[in-house]
Amino acid sequence: MELPRVAAFTDTYLPTVNGVTYTVKTWRERWLGRGSHMDVVYPRSDHEATAGEHPVSSLPFPFYDGFRVGVPQIPEAVSQADVVHAHTPFSLGVGGYRLSRRLDVPLVASYHTPISEYASYISFNGAVEKAVRSSASRYERWFLDRADLIVAPSERTAEHVRENVGVATPVEVVANGVDVEFFHPVETDSFRERYDLPEGPLVGYTGRHGYEKCLDDVVDAADGLDVTLVFGGDGPAREDLERKAADVGVDARFLGFLDREELPEFYSALDVFAFPSPVETEGLVAMEANACGTPVVGVDSGALSDTIVDGKTGFTYPEGDIEAFRSDIERALSEYDDLRETCLDHRETVSVEHSVDRLADVYDRI
Repeated sequence: MELPRVAAFTDTYLPTVNGVTYTVKTWRERWLGRGSHMDVVYPRSDHEATAGEHPVSSLPFPFYDGFRVGVPQIPEAVSQADVVHAHTPFSLGVGGYRLSRRLDVPLVASYHTPISEYASYISFNGAVEKAVRSSASRYERWFLDRADLIVAPSERTAEHVRENVGVATPVEVVANGVDVEFFHPVETDSFRERYDLPEGPLVGYTGRHGYEKCLDDVVDAADGLDVTLVFGGDGPAREDLERKAADVGVDARFLGFLDREELPEFYSALDVFAFPSPVETEGLVAMEANACGTPVVGVDSGALSDTIVDGKTGFTYPEGDIEAFRSDIERALSEYDDLRETCLDHRETVSVEHSVDRLADVYDRI
């Protein structure tokens, strides 16, 4: 079938490192590879734009270091779009909504993150946070109901959008997908040497260090285990996380942001990927870790309940149960060889190619 020309609007893009950025980037690469166009509109940053990437004026977001808010402008270059895809409900998502109405073309909205989860970043007490959460939820529902179709990365997230957000707009599941040609097991000696990582089991996480991710649970679970914790990425919770690891006496190494080219080495070096975040809409980093043969121990909440195939690609534990978290990490270490084999067998089922096939079908139907 002939593929439509797509204008994607996102509030987060290169050089920022997160799941939304990589999803937009990877979908765009695959879309271009199939002979069509997917233009990206994003907040101006240090990223050097290439053909089809359109930065717009932006301002620093005062409540979250490193994040920029784009002005909802509509570049002339995207005025030929057949479909508009908003990867955010905020400023640039509004720009996408305006473009879809101006051109009278369908608007698809991706549900990447429950926006009410970030209320604590702009709140100074519990009452304010409660009010912000309520307002955020109402705004989220308002925006999503302006779309012609919502895509969610997992069935759990789709159920949340239908039942908890309460939208009238149809919701379809389109997994973000993993670039399995890029994420695969690799040699890790040079990575360990580069970051001075010790011999012995490594348990780690990479991604944004946000308070809502409950990363301090990883430190608590590692207390008493003969492992080294390795954290890649950065974020507002990092300093508190470093302080807690020092207070508890856990050997924890904080590597900061890793170049994308280093991620297969990072995942392959780990014996267990620890993922306590209850707010994931898919948990893309868990899928990337599995694609590199690394089992994941994660919370049995949100999308991770589905992303982690319990007993096959890792284990899930009840939210907040540190003893169960610790026990499952120990179990994953002891059953590493079998879990690794199952993870590698599971690779093709999470391929981004399958996701883009599904995305093309969704676009075609609307």
